[in-house]
Amino acid sequence: MAKPVVIVVGADKGGVGKTTVSRTLLDYFSANNVPTRAFDTESPRGTLKRFHPDLTEIVDMTTTSDQMKIFDTLNSGTPSVTVIDVRAGLLSPSLASLRDIGFLDAAKSGQITFAVFHILGPSIASLDEIAETANFMVGAKYFLVKNFINNTSFFEWDQATYNSYFHRIKDATELTIPKLNEMAYEQVEVASVPFLKFVANKGTHDEAANYSFVLRGYVRHWLANVWSEFDRIKLTDLVGSGKPGGRGGEK
Repeated sequence: MAKPVVIVVGADKGGVGKTTVSRTLLDYFSANNVPTRAFDTESPRGTLKRFHPDLTEIVDMTTTSDQMKIFDTLNSGTPSVTVIDVRAGLLSPSLASLRDIGFLDAAKSGQITFAVFHILGPSIASLDEIAETANFMVGAKYFLVKNFINNTSFFEWDQATYNSYFHRIKDATELTIPKLNEMAYEQVEVASVPFLKFVANKGTHDEAANYSFVLRGYVRHWLANVWSEFDRIKLTDLVGSGKPGGRGGEK
């Protein structure tokens, strides 16, 4: 049986677009025919579940029963990838919980493939998160994500400052999520569908939709750029799926 893969997406600060990154990951795995499930820890509302209701369950990461719901089911066969969208401010506490239940030790010993997509905020305080999060990264793949989805002038710190933090972390990998046209982003929000369905001009239940040709083009171009970043870090290799190709959902 394939080794289970757990991907945590989070930040200790809100408003950095972490759920958007989770949505691109679910679309990417779907297009590469990788069975995936997701947990949305923004209980009880759940933003991720609004876009991917069939794959997503809302949980409270702070409760033992919901931790069991996630981690006691990792070896149940399919799906092979579990994406956890961690509520704003809960990245470090969530990683501490994973340490306490022995999950990090299991990842370190090779029983589980574990990756963290740490979405960076615009301030120096966000860089300070890196040092704290790095304490939990032994045995994990650590991705530092510069997310420009919301704002082109996102980062208040210069490259030298960033490098001074980044180079403290062994084996961390940088990832850049480019900005998406604001009107296109808003239209996908209103439609409440995955990016892939928006590009394919489909509604929530795969029915034909009537989205703007122009806005669909912006989303298609942006999503291709995001996926090229995922290809660059060999994300499908992480889940043991070999090389990306023959994507099932690309339009």
